[in-house]
Amino acid sequence: MNSTIKNKQQKDTCCGTKEDEKDYHSQDDGHDHGSQNHNGETEGLMSHWPLLTALLILVLMQTLYFGFGIELDNVITIIIYGIGLLLAGYKVFDLAWRKAKRLDFFNEFFLMSVATLGAFTIGSYSEGVAVMVFYSIGEWFQGAAVSNAKRSIKALLDVRPDAVDVIRVGKIITIAPAEVNIGEHIQIKPGEKVALDGKLLSDKATFNSAALTGESKPDTKNKGEAVYAGMINLNTVSEIEVSSAFKDSKLSKILEMVQDATARKSQTQLFISRFAKVYTPIVFGLALLLVFGPYLFVADYDFQNWFYRGLVFLVISCPCALVVSIPLGYFGGIGLASKHGILFKGGNFLDVMTKITTIVMDKTGTLTRGVFKVQKVFTNHFEEKELVILAAALESKSTHPIALAVKEYAGDIFNGISITEVEEIAGHGLKGNIDGKEVLAGNAKLLQKFNITFDEAIQKIEDTIVVISVDGKYAGYITIADEIKEDAKHAIDLMKKQNIKVVMLSGDKQSVVDSVAKYLGIEKAYGGLLPEDKVTKVQKLKDQGERIAFVGDGVNDAPVIALADAGIAMGGLGSDATIETADVVIQNDEPSKIVQAIKIGKLTKNIVWQNITLAMGVKVIVLALGAGGIATLWEAVIADVGVALLAILNAVRIQKIDI
Repeated sequence: MNSTIKNKQQKDTCCGTKEDEKDYHSQDDGHDHGSQNHNGETEGLMSHWPLLTALLILVLMQTLYFGFGIELDNVITIIIYGIGLLLAGYKVFDLAWRKAKRLDFFNEFFLMSVATLGAFTIGSYSEGVAVMVFYSIGEWFQGAAVSNAKRSIKALLDVRPDAVDVIRVGKIITIAPAEVNIGEHIQIKPGEKVALDGKLLSDKATFNSAALTGESKPDTKNKGEAVYAGMINLNTVSEIEVSSAFKDSKLSKILEMVQDATARKSQTQLFISRFAKVYTPIVFGLALLLVFGPYLFVADYDFQNWFYRGLVFLVISCPCALVVSIPLGYFGGIGLASKHGILFKGGNFLDVMTKITTIVMDKTGTLTRGVFKVQKVFTNHFEEKELVILAAALESKSTHPIALAVKEYAGDIFNGISITEVEEIAGHGLKGNIDGKEVLAGNAKLLQKFNITFDEAIQKIEDTIVVISVDGKYAGYITIADEIKEDAKHAIDLMKKQNIKVVMLSGDKQSVVDSVAKYLGIEKAYGGLLPEDKVTKVQKLKDQGERIAFVGDGVNDAPVIALADAGIAMGGLGSDATIETADVVIQNDEPSKIVQAIKIGKLTKNIVWQNITLAMGVKVIVLALGAGGIATLWEAVIADVGVALLAILNAVRIQKIDI
């Protein structure tokens, strides 16, 4: 999403530009601090003293009149209520005037200004002040709720330490994480947070990875394994070699994703914004029609009576309950997902997940662990040790899980070997020159591509295999086994219960794919696919009218993730390219989180539509009562503020729901 689109979306509000809204709240931003501590709460209330004073004036004047039957002189009454009106509405009047100078009359500030001043012109002083006081209180609570929702989302992930202990010239010095260079060693004490991504140099360490995965169960890492920023060291002093800069750490990217997510609006939000821009001028027109229209057919037409009804109509028609509670609902959905280790890159993707009919899944790293182990080595007129050396030397130039398994099996026996002209052939394997020999290592299709004959029987082997050729001759193969993830079968069962079709696509050979599919209960599974073949399969499903979510983790999955209606990346093992392309990121690599993501999307959508129904239902009823002369300005403003607060409370509760 480019910045132009992003900025445009941020400005799409019914109430005018984002700058105007910021101007309104910047003068009373106590709500940004009120939830932090006792002093903050006091400061937050004190910053609203004009509004609180206006409320006190309103209460005292009503108490004098209704409680004690005391009616003040008309001039004194006007002065006191006028002071209350100015205290409660000076910011609203200011913004209404600034917008009017730009010929922008169809906004909530102008609407409320007309309603309150109109009430004063016909002598309804208490009601005029009440409109402005309760409207401003509603805005106060709305601003506080939105700020708290955004702050809670950021707090879920903003756990980056401010300092880190780095080892330089044999000494430990404490500096800012941004000043640490790639390749330097840092020390993490028990209870401390890891500040940067890196590789564990200590023999073993246990971490809490809740900030990244949403789960607090201990994660034990062994020497050489990856450790990420945001993890908390649980037991021993550990040493880590830094592998990425502070700004490029996984946690920094996650935080950036979540912050960007709040700027991406769902189709429902965009519709409501567009609806409000049309709705507000229509309401003004209907209010004018309500005031002057009856003159043509009502015999005893009373302007003041119909003018009052028009003011009631204006007050209750304010669309703020919709415009505030709906984004708040999506903030809540994004926050709830983040708590469970699921990152939505925008509210629009919460909507998309509710419409998914088919989930297409990669195999390696998605349904299987992607942690391979070499099982056996088979040679064809070749020494086993030499075959392993050549294969490991070539595979050392790749980061694919299979390549890492071969390299781990070989150990360091290939060190010092000259490896040149390495070429990675997507969906096939590697080609390179090792000590003057042309070596190929990959799947059977790689050898077929170079017209090298081999034993066709190996195609029927159920394990994953790496086939090797040297100088154009088949030299043997290495069998490698992967392990199916613990919750993979449960996840597939849950998808079926929700009537979601499941398809598996893999670059692995068909026999391996069929074996995994049979165990998991997946009816459609296709193996031996190149990246472009996966794109073709997904496009075919889309042409059949299916709404597709594709789940993958490898760099070769990025094109098909981009094509799908919802691209889902496995974020723990996933490549950076795939995570950048994806719309949803599963941080702990569990397939069952996909079902949770769908549930959160549906839950968010239900709450948003509950708010739309509540707001529109109440407004239609009170509009009708106001037009009929039954509802007063008091009832209109209480209904407007009340429905807004109910909608906000309904939106906020989403983060408390247990899924």
